[in-house]
Amino acid sequence: MLEIYDVVLIPLIIGIVELLKMYGMKKRLLPIMALVFGMIGGIVYIYPNDIKAGILVGLMMGLSASGLYSGGKAVVEKK
Repeated sequence: MLEIYDVVLIPLIIGIVELLKMYGMKKRLLPIMALVFGMIGGIVYIYPNDIKAGILVGLMMGLSASGLYSGGKAVVEKK
């Protein structure tokens, strides 16, 4: 089960993706990288003994991270 402190991985994924953006990674690849880092975190950290659950939770975290990034960016740009 996903614990509250495991959700801390989402801002970490956002931070890593932002670093990749700063170092010149193409913007169209950033959501894919968020998914990759989410799945790595899900498999390695949250569910190391259950690959299927790790992938599912990792996808959820990666999608949340990319959604939070694009949603937050849209709010900031409208001001």
